Amino acid sequence: MQKEGERLIPINIVDEMKSSYIDYSMSVIVSRALPDVRDGLKPVHRRVLYGMYGLGVFSNRKYLKSARIVGDVLGKYHPHGDSSVYDAMVRMAQDWSLRYPQVDGQGNFGSMDGDPPAAMRYTEARLKKISDEVLSDLDKETVDFQNNFDDSLQEPTVMPTKVPNLLVNGTSGIAVGMATNMAPHNLSESVDAICAYIDNKEITIDELMQHIIAPDFPTGGIIYGYDGVRDAFHTGRGRVVLRAKVNFDEIGNRNAIIVTEIPYQVNKAEMIARTAELVKDEKIPGIHEIRDESDRKGLRVVYELKNDAIPNVVLNLLYKYTALQTSFSVNNIALVHGRPEQLNLKDIIHHFVEHRHEVIVRRTQYELKKAKERAHILEGFMKVIGTQDSLDRAISIIRHSANPQAAKEGLIEAFELSDIQAQAILDLRLARLTGMELDKIRDEYDAIMKEIANLEDILANEPRRFQIIKEELIEIKEKYGDERRTEIDYSGGEMSIEDIIPNESVVLTISHAGYIKRTSLSEYKIQSRGGVGNKAATTRDSDFLEYIVSATNHQYMLFFTEKGRCYWLRVFEIPEGSKTAKGRAVQNLINIEPDDKIKAYIRTNNLKDSEYVNQMSVVMVTKNGTIKKTSLEAYSRPRVNGVNAIEIRDNDQLLGAYLTNGESQIMIATKNGKCIRFPEEKVREVGRGSIGVRGILLEEGDEAIGMIVVNDVENETVLVVSEKGYGKRTAVEDYRITNRGGKGVITLNITEKTGNLIAIQNVRDEDGLMIINKSGVAIRMGMDEMRVMGRNTQGVKLINLKKNDEIAAIAKVEMDKDVEEDSEELEETEEGVVGSLFDNQENDNVTPQAENENSAEENENSDSEE
Repeated sequence: MQKEGERLIPINIVDEMKSSYIDYSMSVIVSRALPDVRDGLKPVHRRVLYGMYGLGVFSNRKYLKSARIVGDVLGKYHPHGDSSVYDAMVRMAQDWSLRYPQVDGQGNFGSMDGDPPAAMRYTEARLKKISDEVLSDLDKETVDFQNNFDDSLQEPTVMPTKVPNLLVNGTSGIAVGMATNMAPHNLSESVDAICAYIDNKEITIDELMQHIIAPDFPTGGIIYGYDGVRDAFHTGRGRVVLRAKVNFDEIGNRNAIIVTEIPYQVNKAEMIARTAELVKDEKIPGIHEIRDESDRKGLRVVYELKNDAIPNVVLNLLYKYTALQTSFSVNNIALVHGRPEQLNLKDIIHHFVEHRHEVIVRRTQYELKKAKERAHILEGFMKVIGTQDSLDRAISIIRHSANPQAAKEGLIEAFELSDIQAQAILDLRLARLTGMELDKIRDEYDAIMKEIANLEDILANEPRRFQIIKEELIEIKEKYGDERRTEIDYSGGEMSIEDIIPNESVVLTISHAGYIKRTSLSEYKIQSRGGVGNKAATTRDSDFLEYIVSATNHQYMLFFTEKGRCYWLRVFEIPEGSKTAKGRAVQNLINIEPDDKIKAYIRTNNLKDSEYVNQMSVVMVTKNGTIKKTSLEAYSRPRVNGVNAIEIRDNDQLLGAYLTNGESQIMIATKNGKCIRFPEEKVREVGRGSIGVRGILLEEGDEAIGMIVVNDVENETVLVVSEKGYGKRTAVEDYRITNRGGKGVITLNITEKTGNLIAIQNVRDEDGLMIINKSGVAIRMGMDEMRVMGRNTQGVKLINLKKNDEIAAIAKVEMDKDVEEDSEELEETEEGVVGSLFDNQENDNVTPQAENENSAEENENSDSEE
């Protein structure tokens, strides 16, 4: 009912709802949920930092009760619930929530298991050292201030941060009709990217990505695939897949999956509980027990497996069904001049640099103003107390004045001073009137004038201002920069990664027990033939390195097992290890069966190139002399669980697999020193399911030891090596061409001194050779040191073997011109290239022979062909 004097205004409810909702939504967007692009802070975080700044709880002061800080922020700047302020402050102190925490908390501030923090009356806090850089120069009129909620105080609208906070700490928030979810990044990488932008404002996002590679989460983990990262950097939106960091170990007689880092924002306790439910429901078979062994030293979750479980299979199920694999949906929305905008990487960097430039200008203007004010006062000092006469005159004026105002007016009139200068004279202590103090005033004035000239130069010189921004950023990097925590597994994505991973030469080593790693070729030094060699990969007890192959990062590796299956890995997917590292078990990289073993490998180029895969063939040879040829196209579609490559019969095993181009020649060697040569065309191409045909006819007790594919008869030579260290190069033409399936001819004169033949390889003068023996010693030598000799000879000694040691493998490697040549004889074995037989074995000091044995007598008379 309308009361007297009231007036009713009819309104449209739709218009009113629309207007009110827009006001509300804009309030949430601007004043609550979205960060400012300049300092990366939401209002509540900015107010927490400013409240702590006002209370003086800096990193070098004592801790203050959280309740005191929250109360101050609440009463002065943030008129909302106390939990909103305390929860924000708690998150700013959690090193698993922020990549670079801004609050130093003392007490219980929660845990990765989702445990709540203690009540604010129990905890204490102060600012982190890095927060001092966020607040730096706040008192120098570098940013605008605004009234607080009741207009009683002023608060900053933005922080003058030296730290690119939006990039390095990210943020998340849900507004009305929009949300933001920005990933954290590494500070060192971010500074490098910003400096690159300052040097070249036209820099592309791809060029920036060479500096800031990907997000870097506080909990570490692995970014699986690069597509989402690329999308996020280019468009501001992208889905980044995160995986836990795991390794495999043996606990007792069981295999175990050990998790040492989990994806960002995953609740560890909930993840373990959910996994236990899945194990109970038999969604994830193969897990015997789950234990959380995390402590203050770090995170450790153990998944102990059943005896028949395959670790890689169980791990893939954990990735599929549990939070060991999650995704982080990047949505870079921040406030730019008070309006929400979607930002790519370059936009974020651009706005930060513009903000820093404005801060530098305003700070310099403030410092210039203060310097000029001080210079003005010093000029007054020097007018009045510069000489004894003027000083006496000033003292006389002051003494005879009735009051301070009269004294000030007298000084102004007598010395032509300003009001400020006269007041400063009156405020001088008598001690400043001595001669020594006058000299100090003059020195101070000279220094101030230099400072004024410097500040004016900064304001007039834009390149210098940007140089200051760079210098301050580099100082921040030196103080707070650290190593990247989150690794990147590029194999998870579909994008071409050739631009990201350098196509450098590497050496792949595979041990007898199936441990594999890749090492840069430049880590291996060149030695002369007959040297003792260097120590290389440390292997497990009674294990030794069996295969060595040179490759480049962009190539594919096809692995063939003794059961006749084929698996795929790109070279860069193989974990990198130092020369002394053991490497990773192949079973952990591919889904090979527990009782299977890799027996052969080939390296190929891009399997997606249809012309290439149809032109090339895969030729396999077995111990019993069987040979099989299949188009590479049959192996061009990688499958997680591999494919059948060849049927292996009883008492036989796969020896090798090779790429051919249709016009190659094939040579197969045997243990007893025989070798056959025939054209590839003599072997017809069959499907993957076929068995193959006879390659060489073996005598009783003999077996094939290897095969080579010859493509250049004139320039390639045949290298054969025996188990006791003898080897020989022979021209390919010394072996006559025969039909497939013959007995072959003698390739090395086998004696008790040489031992059986163990390897055959085709080499050129420019090739290098890596020889490795069962005790783990390796030697790398150039083929140009070995002369070509007759076919039926004993050869020359390639490596000095100790005691009952034998050669385990040889491999052809490219000679790298950048590798330091070390042809001098070694006084002691160097620690480095290939492994000791036992983990705890000490390095023996070995003195090589001064001269290696020369080639044995050539037995040309025994060069009979069978």
